[in-house]
Amino acid sequence: MSRPEPVLASSLPRSAFRAPFRVRFGDCDPAGILFFPNWFIMASAAVEDLFRLRLGIDFHALHAERGIGTGFVHAGGEFMRPAMMGDEVLLTPLLRRLGNASYALDMHVHRGEEELARLDLVTATNHLATRTSTPVPPELRAALLRYQLECGPMAGQEIPA
Repeated sequence: MSRPEPVLASSLPRSAFRAPFRVRFGDCDPAGILFFPNWFIMASAAVEDLFRLRLGIDFHALHAERGIGTGFVHAGGEFMRPAMMGDEVLLTPLLRRLGNASYALDMHVHRGEEELARLDLVTATNHLATRTSTPVPPELRAALLRYQLECGPMAGQEIPA
């Protein structure tokens, strides 16, 4: 498995959603370095913010009122540089794939121009009451596709036809 090359923050699509996060004392290990599970906690918060602030979908209503879950079924990461207590970072989710009942995001985490981590997140949609797979709701599908189109390609890349 090859390690991805870090990308500069400025090479990400200008119109992509960016969620700010400050690394706090409680997020870190005794050395003041972000404790690795917290990368995924930050990513989950960024996805909730993406839904509300960019996609116009109430993440909590989707779960609590409609009973449709959107949980990670895969979460992996490439960690390039440590995040330290006090760092201001930006999390940038980009849609990589949209399937029938799941979608995949690449979550880029930057401190300034420097990419600290790239998370590979796959989310499946399911009925919370029965814990069975269900298609991505039409309004979420449309919003994700619109977001992907608005983002366009990363610098030097093309969107597949």
